[in-house]
Parts: sequence; structure tokens; C-alpha cells
Amino acid sequence: MRHGPAVEISPSGRDSDRALTPEGRERTRTVARAVLDSGEAPLTIVSSPLVRALQTAEIVAATTDLEKRVREVKDAKGAGGAPGAVEIRRELAPGGDVLALVYDLARGGRKRAMVVGHEPDLSSLVAQLIGRGPEQGMLKSMVVGLKLEPVREGGTPPDRDLPFTCELRFVLDPKTLAWQRP
Repeated sequence: MRHGPAVEISPSGRDSDRALTPEGRERTRTVARAVLDSGEAPLTIVSSPLVRALQTAEIVAATTDLEKRVREVKDAKGAGGAPGAVEIRRELAPGGDVLALVYDLARGGRKRAMVVGHEPDLSSLVAQLIGRGPEQGMLKSMVVGLKLEPVREGGTPPDRDLPFTCELRFVLDPKTLAWQRP
């Protein structure tokens, strides 16, 4: 997920301090409700340390009642190590190694992980994983759902040099709430 719409200039003047606008907060809540209502809510949320991304991740966590859902899944069948709280990772800051982070999440058995970050890094990540990025790039508050499967020993390696296969599951347009599924 890309962070929601943010102010152009923070009071400190630092890009990393830019916060979501009131409209950005509402758009993020609306997208989070759509994700929850569709049964696509995350069990792990990992965020960039920049304010706008962290605020986006926290809104998604609160709107989808992440902690409660993770607790219920752990009680029922395990959540693949999902902590139930937003995790902050520097790899999601602009220019970070997002692919390595995704690899770590997949290798660690994290299920339904949502990474919240920035452009152009997220479009590049999607392109690295499935061979193409979103047509218009990642809009603010856009969610792209991917399915990663580890390559089993003796299995067919993916076309790209990755330890897993990846396929597009959906794209949720944050402005129209239209779901695009392959």
C-alpha cells in the first residue's frame, strides 16, 4: 500500500515529517474498510518510518482491528509470526531495499503482510515481483495484492531471479474503490 495523501510541506520543512492531510486520513480509512469488507485485511503491517506512511499503517491497523484479528487467528491456526502491531522498517523508507524486506517476510512465514511505503519504490517492487508495475503507478492509498509462494526444492524456478513465485491477486483503486482482479 502506498501512503495516503500528505501535506506538501511539513512544519519542520523535512520531507520525512510530512503528515497525512484530513482528506488523506479519510481516504486511508475508506480503503482500509474496503480491504476489511472484502476479506483481504492484513495480519502483518510493516511501514516506512516516514510520518505519512506510519500514519497510513496505523489507520489501517485501527480500522481493520489488526490486533484482535491476529489474536483470533493465532488462537485458531497461527498467523505465521504476525505480531498484531505495526512494525517499522527502514527498508521501506525511500530508496530502501524493499525486495529484501519482502523476501524476509515470505521466508519468515508472514501471512497477509501489508507493506506501506512510497513511490517509485512500490511500483518498482511490483514490477520486480510480477514483471510489470501498476499502469498509472501506485496512487496514494492504493493497495496491490500479490501472492508469493516459495519455490520448492526441485520445483521450477520463477522467470526472475527470486526464491519465490509471485502472481497478481488484485489492485484496489483508492479513488473509486474499484477492485481489479486478473
